[in-house]
Amino acid sequence: MSCVFVVDANRTPLDPVHPGRARWLLKQKKAAILRRYPFTILLKTEHTDEPGQLLRLKIDPGSKTTGIAVVNDTTGQVVFAAEVHHRGQVIKKRLDDRRGVRRSRRQRKTRYRPARWANRRKKEGWLAPSIESRIHNVITWVNRIRRWCPIGAISQELVKFDLQKMEHPEITGREYQQGTLYGYELREYLLQKWQRRCSYCQQENVPLQVEHIVPRAKGGTNRASNVCLACDACNKAKGTQDLAVFLAKKPDLLKKIQAQAKAPLKDAAAVNATRWHLYQRLKATGLPIECGSGGLTKYNRTQRGLEKTHWLDSCCVGMSTPKLLGTTHVRPLFIQAMGHGSRQMCVTDATGFPKQHKARCKHSFGYQTGDIVKAIIPKGKYRGTYEGRIIIRHRPSFRLGTFDVHPQYLRCIHRADGFRYAQKGDGNSSHP
Repeated sequence: MSCVFVVDANRTPLDPVHPGRARWLLKQKKAAILRRYPFTILLKTEHTDEPGQLLRLKIDPGSKTTGIAVVNDTTGQVVFAAEVHHRGQVIKKRLDDRRGVRRSRRQRKTRYRPARWANRRKKEGWLAPSIESRIHNVITWVNRIRRWCPIGAISQELVKFDLQKMEHPEITGREYQQGTLYGYELREYLLQKWQRRCSYCQQENVPLQVEHIVPRAKGGTNRASNVCLACDACNKAKGTQDLAVFLAKKPDLLKKIQAQAKAPLKDAAAVNATRWHLYQRLKATGLPIECGSGGLTKYNRTQRGLEKTHWLDSCCVGMSTPKLLGTTHVRPLFIQAMGHGSRQMCVTDATGFPKQHKARCKHSFGYQTGDIVKAIIPKGKYRGTYEGRIIIRHRPSFRLGTFDVHPQYLRCIHRADGFRYAQKGDGNSSHP
């Protein structure tokens, strides 16, 4: 299982310890719990010894989910793993809603005013709020992990890493073009785009081949918009037929494939827009940064026989990946960005009319929305012990999961910090 972070009395990060060792320190009153997510203990004494081994923080940035892992390069043990789920689409939707409400209000209450967008100026390096939030989420967790764990280097999935040139500097021609990473970039993109299944029969967990929608024999190209995935049987059955002829009896599937083939690359564009900005901000930490491509990440993962998940991808980022990775008992922490609330004092409906007033006070009875609490209810229909994230009201009735609970039965175990947490196998309401 994942190790436990340890800091001394001066908040200096020390070597992570096994959960059994952490339980012993807590039982002997030699340490106290500092944080619940991720679990971190605070020693009650100072330690002058340097950490035994500086660890490597690995990052696999994504549009919707970013994988994070802390790996010991010497032993190959994965010390900590997490998946950060971003809220970029939520931010975009809320900005669109706010824009609509603002425009409708101006139409109702003021005379027509011409658009004034032409006199607006954006600062250099400006990013859309939905894009900026992704970077902030990653940087937040990089800084947090550095406070609790001795990090000596960072690996980020960023650029194409030429493995062939490093191994054989003299390699040229066809041997170089079809080297170790040949085709990995395109195939990884196709697997994501077509959900790792045959485009024609929708079979999963079968060997898939790259299939040209418009056959090469009839002028088709190798562009990503003209290729899909097909199993061996469907690939042979289609042959050089036009897609419309091959799927003449399946018009719904034909429309679906044609639409998906030309689907916008919104997620890929978001990653491309953030990767260099993220790199520059990671560089500002002063730690050495290693970069690797997506194809290299997939190559490392397949060579080690690991399944496709975001946190395992992050373990395989870069050339520094150990040959043996200790991932057997690792329980990744699932982190979902939830924001820090809103300053909106009047909630509106879909048409922009007010429907609810919000109190100015963010706290009630010592709690705020987003706190993770432990509830011990002694009687009634919901008698028992619960843990989860609460939604407060300015009356003694807070929402915990699917029912209300009085604050006298609550005990806060993790203050709201803008994220929701869960680990694989947990059944509490804090799962993303």
